[in-house]
Amino acid sequence: MLWGKRIKKPPGGDPEKTKISVNLEENIRQLDAEMGIKKNFDVLTRELRVGGKKITLLFVDGLTNDQVVTMVLQNVTLLDRADLAPDALKKLFNTHLGYTELEEVQYLEDVVDKVLAGPMAILVDGSDKALILDARTYPIRNPEEPDLERVVRGSRDGFVETLVFNTALIRRRIRDPKLRMEYAQVGTRSKADVIVCYIEDIANPDLVKNIKGKIEYIKIDGIPMGEKSVEELITPGSYWNPFPRVRYTERPDVAAMHLLEGHVLVLVDTSPSVIIAPATYFHHLQHAEEYRQNPTVGAYLRWVRFIGVAVSIFLLPLWFLLAGNPELLPPQLAFIGPREAGEVPLIFQLLLAEIAIDMIRLATIHTPAALATATGIIAALLIGELTTRVGLFAQEVVLYVAIVAIGTFLTPSIELANANRLVRLGLLAVTALFRLPGFVIGTAATFVALSLMRSFGIPYLWPLIPLNLKALAGVIVRLPVPVRNTRPSILKPQDASRQVIAAPARKPGKNPKRS
Repeated sequence: MLWGKRIKKPPGGDPEKTKISVNLEENIRQLDAEMGIKKNFDVLTRELRVGGKKITLLFVDGLTNDQVVTMVLQNVTLLDRADLAPDALKKLFNTHLGYTELEEVQYLEDVVDKVLAGPMAILVDGSDKALILDARTYPIRNPEEPDLERVVRGSRDGFVETLVFNTALIRRRIRDPKLRMEYAQVGTRSKADVIVCYIEDIANPDLVKNIKGKIEYIKIDGIPMGEKSVEELITPGSYWNPFPRVRYTERPDVAAMHLLEGHVLVLVDTSPSVIIAPATYFHHLQHAEEYRQNPTVGAYLRWVRFIGVAVSIFLLPLWFLLAGNPELLPPQLAFIGPREAGEVPLIFQLLLAEIAIDMIRLATIHTPAALATATGIIAALLIGELTTRVGLFAQEVVLYVAIVAIGTFLTPSIELANANRLVRLGLLAVTALFRLPGFVIGTAATFVALSLMRSFGIPYLWPLIPLNLKALAGVIVRLPVPVRNTRPSILKPQDASRQVIAAPARKPGKNPKRS
């Protein structure tokens, strides 16, 4: 309840909400007490007299499209008393306000919620209801291609911060009447708009119910961080687990593809990223570029990506192990290891280089675009050249850290790249402490931890664990579209087949056999 003790409930009224009074001035007084109409410069009222009736418009400046409101109301002020008799509000709703997005509300709390979301409220003296005219407009940007998911060939549109535009981008690609966009509000103060999106006759009903139930259970004052706050609220028990259990995308085509596989999307207003749930480890290794190229080229690109991700995790710990234990090397690889280790122990060189790479990355993010190139040049000169000259870093340390950084940036999911970075640092630490047993145990412990993880009940390493050879082939190789004719079985979709196999066409000139 929003109103506390400031508003007296009518006898026998709704125990949770306050009904609109037939006295217009009383309604405005109560709305002013709740919303601070007189204190806020951007919460405005406009009083009109239409057909002998007092009408008040309540709206937030900057969230209402003035041109649309003017066009809708331009003929209303010319109405006579007879045009509004006997019920002025009903006549406005049914006859005189020819706008598609118009609804009636009967509680003051609903008026507050609607107006603060952007629509305009129309209150009529003598009526115990109000009209909500949804002519809102939000500051928006063009749906440009997202920086993190660029492709050489393909669509250049991307999600934006306005929810209704994002749902339109999805519906443009999936014109299925079974596509569902279910609305919810999250946050007692922020009242953020959240959409759960799925295809009704494909997605597993239990999965949809699970996600919707967790969103409805959210009890918090607000989610200013948008989709990230929602993720942490619907995936409890994994706050300190760095591996992402949902996937993010800013590409409508990627979102549409996952819907057709049986996944569920969660869209949050003000967020250009869409949550895809559930998501396995291998979902975070896929990129749209692989599906925009020939299957052979796509398979090659996927293998390059896999190798880069593996290098980003294991190269530094493995090189440090071999450099400190040259007896493990065969004669052909005896060149591995620094000739001059420098004044600083090798493990500290690697850790300092890792921290330096992250500092450069963060500095580039926070640096204006005009200075980003200069930041890269300074970093290259300081780390790549001067540090080796003064003996702070060995040359091989700079080389391998640079290769690992490339592998990290090669990872499609920034969330997975950050998790892999922490795994790499952990493997470095246990390798420095326990040498070969530490490396082996650390690698095995990471694998076991991943195999025990779940994403909304889905094994995180599927189709490797549990093993599904057919699905694993689709992970290892980018399969052609005609071959990918089934949906992932682990999602338990209601419709497992993606393609309808048509009967072969008759050869021309031949009649079918008569029975």
